[in-house]
Formats: sequence, C-alpha cells, structure tokens
Amino acid sequence: MRIQDEQLKRFVLDAGLIKKSDIAAVEKIAKEERRTLAEALIAQGHMTEDDMRRVESYVLGIPFVSLKNTKIEFEVLTLIPEPVARTHNIIAFKKTDKELEVAMLDTADLPAIDFVKKKVGLKILPRLTDTESMRSALRQYQKTLKDEFGEIIMKDASALKVIADENGEEMSEKDLKKMAEDLPVVRIVDTLLRHAIIQGASDIHIEPLEEEVVVRYRIDGILNDAMKLPKHASSTLVARIKVLSNLKLDQKRLPQDGRFKMEMDGQKVAFRVSMLPVFFGEKIVMRLLRESRAGFSLEGIGFHGSTLERIHKATRATTGIILVTGPTGSGKSTTLYTILDLLNSPEVNISTIEDPIEYQMPRVNQSQVKPEIGFTFAAGLRSLMRQDPDIIMVGEVRDEETASLAINAALTGHLVLATVHTNSASGTVARLVDMGVETFLLVSTLRVAIGQRLVRKLSDDKLPYILTKAERDELASHVDLDSVMATLKEEKIVKDDATWNDIPFYHPKEKGETEDGYKGRMGIHEVLEVSPTLKEMVMAGKTGDEIEAQARKEGMLTMLEDGIYKAAKGLTSIEEVLRVINE
Repeated sequence: MRIQDEQLKRFVLDAGLIKKSDIAAVEKIAKEERRTLAEALIAQGHMTEDDMRRVESYVLGIPFVSLKNTKIEFEVLTLIPEPVARTHNIIAFKKTDKELEVAMLDTADLPAIDFVKKKVGLKILPRLTDTESMRSALRQYQKTLKDEFGEIIMKDASALKVIADENGEEMSEKDLKKMAEDLPVVRIVDTLLRHAIIQGASDIHIEPLEEEVVVRYRIDGILNDAMKLPKHASSTLVARIKVLSNLKLDQKRLPQDGRFKMEMDGQKVAFRVSMLPVFFGEKIVMRLLRESRAGFSLEGIGFHGSTLERIHKATRATTGIILVTGPTGSGKSTTLYTILDLLNSPEVNISTIEDPIEYQMPRVNQSQVKPEIGFTFAAGLRSLMRQDPDIIMVGEVRDEETASLAINAALTGHLVLATVHTNSASGTVARLVDMGVETFLLVSTLRVAIGQRLVRKLSDDKLPYILTKAERDELASHVDLDSVMATLKEEKIVKDDATWNDIPFYHPKEKGETEDGYKGRMGIHEVLEVSPTLKEMVMAGKTGDEIEAQARKEGMLTMLEDGIYKAAKGLTSIEEVLRVINE
C-alpha cells in the first residue's frame, strides 16, 4: 500500500514540510521524469527516505518503530533467515503465540511478508522503521551468535573430557569415537560451523597453541580471530571433526584430508577438511564450499567490456585452451565453473577432472583425482579422451605430462578449460614453457589467459573523495590512467568530457554498516588474448614483461588497471586494490 500523490501533497502542505511554490516545481519534475511525487521529493532533496517513511506511517496508519539500541531475542530474530532479512530489509522483533511483528523499510513488499508468514505460520504485523534501525538489527545476527557461542563455551568447554587416561596412554579408536559424540563437543562444533556460514567465511582455521586453541575465520580474504578455547578442548574437537569427515581417529602423525556436508536455512555447504600434525597437536583447516552457485554470470563476478568480449569469443571456439591463473584462493574455480555454465547445453558432452570437485553441476561428468590409487590429473585426462568429450575441464595443470595431454586434447578438436598457478596472465606462457611445453604447440592452442585476484567490495555507507594532483601522479607511476579513463568513457560509466577531477573514489567507513567498511568480494582481471603478434613473440622466446607490454598495446587492461576502474565505479577502494596486487 502506497500514499497517493494527492494525499501526500495535502499532508506535506498542511504539515508545513514544504512550500507551495516548491511543491509545484516538484510535481512538474515528477511528471516529466514519470516518477511518483514521493520519489521526486526525495530526489530533489526536500525529504530523506526516512522522512518519507515516517510520513507514510502517519498517513497510512502503519505503526513506526525504532530498533536503535534494542536487543532482539535470538530465537525471534532468527525466525527470518539472515539472507532474507538482508535482501528484503525485514526484521522479526516481537512474537506472541499467534502474531509476529516485523520491522520493514517497505511495507508494500508483499512477497517478503508472504514468505515469512508461510515460514513461521503466524499472523504477520508489518511495522515501518528507519535505515539506522535496520542496520542496527541486521548487525545483531552476528552479535547474537557470538553471544550464544560465548555462553556455550562457558557451559560446555569445562564439560569436555581430556582424551587420555590416567597413565597418559592414548584411547582406542572406539573410545575416541564415543568421546567425539558427547553433547558438549557436538554443540561447540555445530555452533562454530553455523557461525562461519552466517559470517560468510571461506575458511576455518583451528590452531592448537601451548596454552589455548585459537579459532580463526577467513572472511573476504582476511583472517580474523573468531574465538579462543581452552587447551584441553583441542583433542576432543579434532576427534569430532574426524568423525564428521570420516577420517582415522587414531592416526595423529600423518596429514589427513576429508570432507563432509551440512545444510542450514536451505543452504548446502560442503566442508573440505585438512588435518596437519603440528608441535602442540593437530591443526585443522576447513574450506567452505557453498553448493548453491545459481545465478553467477561473468558480469556478476567482475568481467566487463573488452575483457568480457574476449572470453565470449574464446568460448565460441570449438577447440583451444582457456587458462585461468592466479594464486590459491583467487577465485579461479568460480571463474571456470561460470564459463562452464555458459557452455553447458544438451548439444555438448562436458567432462571434468578435478581435485576436489568444488561444485556439483547438472549434466557435467565430474571426476575427482585420487593420487594414492594412481588416478592423477594425467591418468584421468587420458581416460577422458576416450569418453568422447566436446569440452574438458582440468582442475589444475601441475606438471609437463598434464600440460602436454591438455594441449594434445586441444589440438585434436576439444575445448579445454584449466587453471595454472602463476602471478599474471602474461606469466602463464613462461610457466607452461618452463614445464616443457613446446612453444609452437602452445601458440597453436592457447586462446586466452585470464589472470585474476579477489578484492573486497565497499559497503553502501562509503565515504567519497576526489584524488588530489599528488595522489594522481603517484597512481600514474603504477597505472596507465589514460587507459582506465578510456575504458570508463567507452563503457559509458562517465561522460565523454569527464576528467579525474569529476570522478569520486571512496574510502571504507569503519564501524559503519560493517566493522571494517567492506562486505563481500569481487574479481579484478586481466584477459590476454593470443594475437598473431603475440604468437610470434612467444615463438621468438620473448619475456613475460615484453609479452605484457605488447598485450597492453593491443588493448589489455592489467589487473591493477581493472582494479582502479572498479574503484572509479565505487565498487572497491584504491587501497584495497593496491593491497591485493602487492601481496
């Protein structure tokens, strides 16, 4: 339900919120731009969105609530899953046996109200609130879980039993398994995993030290201390995670790898587990792989303009190699799977050989390497060739044998997608030659090399500023600012006559919507297309720097330049781009 324009006009005039002369001008603009009067009043700066919500509350008779400094009960808050709360700006804050009061920024969002009604089975009473209240309430998802965890530690950590008998001898596997199923450790591990999922962590580190056990989460690429546990909790935690991952409980001297899955709020998450013996026990690292990958697109993960067109051109070919390169944790797998999504149609047979299978894809034949039984990338690739594939994905090119087989597959009529560990797109050629690949075969098959890193995205409450002359000169010593400006103009991001004095950049606002001013990550990329000139340079044995210089002449934006382009769009900050590129 919305306020009609006439109704709103009468109210703002009667209340003296706006002059009669001003309302006439705003009405004219609203008519020209085909906006509602409310939208025009906000756009022209006469009222803020929160002012308009208070007016709506009064005129429509919808109660207004302020949730600032209000502690919402955890059980009530979590009736609405956090992703739904954030997407639709809807918070559950008060519950009775028959009714649930929800605070919203837009009470006309009927699908959100309907979803909550079906989920909780109660009558929903919508209430209007302001932006600050919404931010404060959303932050409580994180805080309440921390509070809950602290409580569980106090209650349960003391109840954990030490896994050794009085003589100091290790327990049998049967006893270890029984200990790992004790209620305190089950609750601690379960809460630890849920906390990581809600926080959006990509990895969990559990590290035994001399006096304590430190748990750290990697969120948006940065490792943060999450919590500390008593030293005696270490063995029990390790046993519990080994049980979940189906690992040997009594094997403590050798590294072990395993995996398990859990589901939370309809979201399936796979945990890839690595156990490593260290001085004070066993260190655990768990990689979180969210299986619901629907909705990813090349544009969505950061490709644009000519970089996007180069990839589309390579995917239209039926033979050749597309290589994605970058260090561990730079999003290579996500890029490969997104490209596979584009290519995945009933007309083609797609087969992959991976280590491990990170996302399950429909209609794609995925195999996981098992080196301990001789099923390596090379052996798997050799077998795939007999499976009549049109498109092959190789998780990683690690050695000469795999590289040669991938190139032979591309030469014999297949499109091959693969990753390789190098620092840049231009360094890919040197890396493959170093592996022993013949240059004439490489230039015949390589279509594009995609270099990438992940940068953190700025929250909405970022702080704008304009670069000073000194800052521009400093930046120009690392980046071709003219290329960045040309790209911004070519993609109609800025006006044709814009200069760097017209383009705002942004700093993160700390202690704002998020703790450090960032939320989520996106890719910065460079896409090197192998042109005839570059083929000649590779054959002549030119260096990576010379190849990169030529690629830039042919229109390639480097990763750093792509980062500055995204900073100019307000998606990230210059500091974040420089941090990631210099690492």
